[in-house]
Amino acid sequence: MRPVLTPEEMSESDRRTIEAGTPQDVLMERAGHAVARAVRRISGGAYGARALIVCGKGNNGGDGLVASRVLTGWGVRVEVMKLFDGIDRAAFTRALGRQPVFVDAMFGTGFQGKLDDDAAWVATAVSRSGVKVVAVDIPSGVDGRTGAVVAEAVRADVTVTFAALKPGLVCQPGRSYAGDVEIVDIGIELAVELGAAALGETEAADVAAWLPRREVDTHKWAVGGVMVVGGSGGMIGAPTLVSHAALRAGAGIVWCGLPGTDAAGRASGTEVITKALPETPGGSLDETAAGVVLQGLDRFGALVVGPGLGSDLHTRRAVADLVAAAPVPLVLDADGLNALHGDLGPLHERHAAQSEATVLTPHEAEFARLFGRPVGDDRVESARIAAQDSDSVVLLKGATTVIAAPDGRAALNPTGSPWLATAGTGDVLSGIVGAFIARGVPALEAAIAAAWVHGRAVDFIEPAGPTGMIASDLVEAIPRTLVALDRGELREA
Repeated sequence: MRPVLTPEEMSESDRRTIEAGTPQDVLMERAGHAVARAVRRISGGAYGARALIVCGKGNNGGDGLVASRVLTGWGVRVEVMKLFDGIDRAAFTRALGRQPVFVDAMFGTGFQGKLDDDAAWVATAVSRSGVKVVAVDIPSGVDGRTGAVVAEAVRADVTVTFAALKPGLVCQPGRSYAGDVEIVDIGIELAVELGAAALGETEAADVAAWLPRREVDTHKWAVGGVMVVGGSGGMIGAPTLVSHAALRAGAGIVWCGLPGTDAAGRASGTEVITKALPETPGGSLDETAAGVVLQGLDRFGALVVGPGLGSDLHTRRAVADLVAAAPVPLVLDADGLNALHGDLGPLHERHAAQSEATVLTPHEAEFARLFGRPVGDDRVESARIAAQDSDSVVLLKGATTVIAAPDGRAALNPTGSPWLATAGTGDVLSGIVGAFIARGVPALEAAIAAAWVHGRAVDFIEPAGPTGMIASDLVEAIPRTLVALDRGELREA
């Protein structure tokens, strides 16, 4: 994984590096040269190029001043304005009219709140001008810890960041403001290793390393079986998507438990084995279904509960019983999460009684219902606290999906696109998580890998690509994604 450091961790890394003998001026010189190289590259060379640099206080502004000196030495026409001296807005407007590359060296990763006065005006003027923009470490106006943008912020074409990624460059909306992010090694010793309580961004190599290969003498149960429980009122779409996604993600056998013989019969006829479960008069899962599911469940490598279950009281009781008693790793999604009605007791009971892992896969609304609080701007911290509170791995879905474990380890998923905003794609994700766990991948790594594969599968939809994509298209693309991953053909997202 690529390390992702908070502003506080980055400051500590700077301090340790300086104390170890590398002067601050040396680090600033290296950073300024890296920014200058980015400006020269985006300008297509130094000859005839122009740059307009606005510098703030502190290291960020110092990096901008070094870049100015280096660019001038290369023959670039550079104009420098200092934010703390006040911006001559007329002069700034004239300078923008000469179509320079704008270098944003106003604020660094420690920025919080919103830009105001000259800084806000500069961000707006640059945005309207259409000039190319290089940001130093992070675009000004983006919160380095969360990626939040309160009001105005600089939109960069390239962000040159130092030593490691920061959450604000990976989490939305900051990710959209950063453009292409270049991580430059300037000799800073990172103060945080990728161990306990570390944050990283998933890479293709991580996923490839975690997913096991099939042994020559294996069989379907050894590969991994998945039991899916879902559906209500005869509706079979969501649990069927989960089941087929699990098969396509490598599960050896998948059973899909549905309330009622009619629903189970209508869902049969494919490679998924359907099982009729006790139903209420209204067609929902009856609470006695938990006992039926638990019989022989230890043959399976994972249980996925929730998609399409509805909100019947008897169903909620069945879910609570399954959560507390299932003797295999559990993936709880959709109505399975809602069934707990904010009561984390069954999750605590499960954790106290056994060592089998639990993965929760909420979107923001489900998260708020389960934990009684909104996600907020700091998605990483929210996911970490939720994981601790629930004794579970939490896969918090969104534009930047966060996966966190109770011990504080967390990952940011860089894959995915707006095309995933269509009905059923969350069910597909749950199926992939279940399959990876059943194949023997530990719960945290399985959730991280599933989010990554789920996001990349959009690129393998045939023949039309993502336009008009539906969830079943995504299911069919999973094997192609895994084959490309295994062959080492996938570059980072």
